[in-house]
Amino acid sequence: MGQDISGEPRTPADTRNFTKALLRDVQALERMLAEGRFETGIRRIGAEQELFVVNAASRPATKALDVLERLDGPFTTELALYNLEANVEPRTLEGTCFSDLHARVDELVDQARRAARRLEADVALTGILPTLSKSDVTLDNITPRPRYYALNTAFSEMRNGAPYKLRIQGQDELYTEHQSVMLESCNTSFQVHLQVEPDEFAAVYNVAQVVTAPVMAAAVNSPVLFGKQLWDETRIALFQQSIDTRSGSVHMRDMSPRVRFGESWVDSSVAELFQEDIARFRVILTRDIEEDPMAVLDAGGVPKLGALTLHNGTVYRWNRPCYGVGGGMPHLRIECRVIPSGPTVIDEVANAAFWIGMVLGGVDAYGDVRQRIDFGEAKSNFLAAARNGLKAGFRWLDGAPRSAPDLILEDGLPLAEAGLRKAGVAESDIERYLGIVRTRVENGTTGARWIQRSMRGMQGQGTRSERLAAVTAGLMARQKTGVPCHEWTDAELSEAGGWPLNYEHIEQLMTTSLFTVHEEELVDMVAFMMERKQIRHVLVEDDDHSLVGLVSYRSVLRLMAEGVDVKGGETPAVKEIMERKPATVPPEMPTLEAIELMRKERVSCLPVVSDGKLVGIVSERDFMPLAYELLGDRVGKESQ
Repeated sequence: MGQDISGEPRTPADTRNFTKALLRDVQALERMLAEGRFETGIRRIGAEQELFVVNAASRPATKALDVLERLDGPFTTELALYNLEANVEPRTLEGTCFSDLHARVDELVDQARRAARRLEADVALTGILPTLSKSDVTLDNITPRPRYYALNTAFSEMRNGAPYKLRIQGQDELYTEHQSVMLESCNTSFQVHLQVEPDEFAAVYNVAQVVTAPVMAAAVNSPVLFGKQLWDETRIALFQQSIDTRSGSVHMRDMSPRVRFGESWVDSSVAELFQEDIARFRVILTRDIEEDPMAVLDAGGVPKLGALTLHNGTVYRWNRPCYGVGGGMPHLRIECRVIPSGPTVIDEVANAAFWIGMVLGGVDAYGDVRQRIDFGEAKSNFLAAARNGLKAGFRWLDGAPRSAPDLILEDGLPLAEAGLRKAGVAESDIERYLGIVRTRVENGTTGARWIQRSMRGMQGQGTRSERLAAVTAGLMARQKTGVPCHEWTDAELSEAGGWPLNYEHIEQLMTTSLFTVHEEELVDMVAFMMERKQIRHVLVEDDDHSLVGLVSYRSVLRLMAEGVDVKGGETPAVKEIMERKPATVPPEMPTLEAIELMRKERVSCLPVVSDGKLVGIVSERDFMPLAYELLGDRVGKESQ
């Protein structure tokens, strides 16, 4: 997605011309494989560091372009204005390569942090920012670049304008709809690249698929999305559903998602993966391709294969094959996309070392993994790791049942150690980075577990918004120490920052667990809810969850004053007493504006509506924490 895409509308002719170029690129790739044109005899590693830009409230800050203006080096934009990416230069897999990688990523993160601070912002390393809200992932916050608009338009057209349906079940359940590709911006990762020779590609790739499950189980760092505690690595489900172009309306037809683990093993060549992705997934982005790759090869040159790399960038395999050119030589590599950003740079590099070592060690130790584990079981292991992290259970080679910790400690780490040692990695690096993974697993403290434990420790304290802010601020503070996450103390509510920052918008205050009725129901039900749930307002919605009215405690009292028994007598339907057009607010409305509206309308609550659907309610009671903090600050200042 780093290639420039024209913002001009593409015609069917443009798509046909690009498709021709794409097919020529595949033919050129096949020829290069047959003729041995690829670089061999050296193995390199690389990485891409994705970041969130955040404000003083530890919430997304749409300042990425401003931060980039203050940066030099390998930084680039991402889909949203609160995301950045740093492309880390490749290095040979030998000696102190992981220490060198660690130092370089630290340097780049520090550069980004310093640039952000000049704008009263900061950066965070986390798979999903805990304070991210639904109102952040709108097209208002898309990075204004033609390629991002083109991507959103292409996916929308493929879905015929239908919304994306997001449903993830974990400790909580998240079920929502979204209208744009911006859900993808919720994810940030530490993408690791491993250069692979053509003749070994199939064997290495198949092992990479198998070992991704235990690596991810040890690396999980994304348990919260929109305030809901879901999978230990929620990125996996979120990313697949965020750009899913399948409609689900074709009876009995199997259709593959563009974000995927895969459907089968590789038999002999990297070309199989490119061929399958071209056959399965339509072209969605195009650009003018002037290169004739066959002519370049005839002249002894190295083709860029621009059409192939652009199309490959729109198919999101978790282990993605990549073609590249460096130093005038073409090469192949595997891009591991499952490792999340954070919790710290040292944790990320440890995860990278574990994955690379286990891949290389597995090639020697496992032989042809296709004979030892069914592909479906490898895929199930991958999903189990995403859901449950170190609590996952796997069906491993030769059908052996293994728990994630036992597999990592007894098999995975010794395998990774052997793989890295054979590659010539320094013993000091092997001991340091694999030792971090070992201690993390022995302690049972992944980044995800730290977030879950911190949230549990603050249960009953403050609002949910404050707890999420405290976790985010806490992880950012601990990241800056460079101490790996298994040594972190839990976050505390006091880390949430000043109260004004935690109550800026209505969505940070509103109640989303609602008690509602239908307009045809009896007022008895309203009275029952008010008495049993100690609430003063009951919202009225239709079958599509659109707000149609509101019943207040005063309305019920007025009915009782008229002599109607609301606890068993003949009572009217809700529609007879409800207020039909109550004042409403969107979740992104500033809190002060909402308070002013309540005063103007002389109401004690405001239903919260988004895209025509009822999503919450805010009442005078919800403003009490704000008033308490305000009075506390004032009294404190007067006593000084």
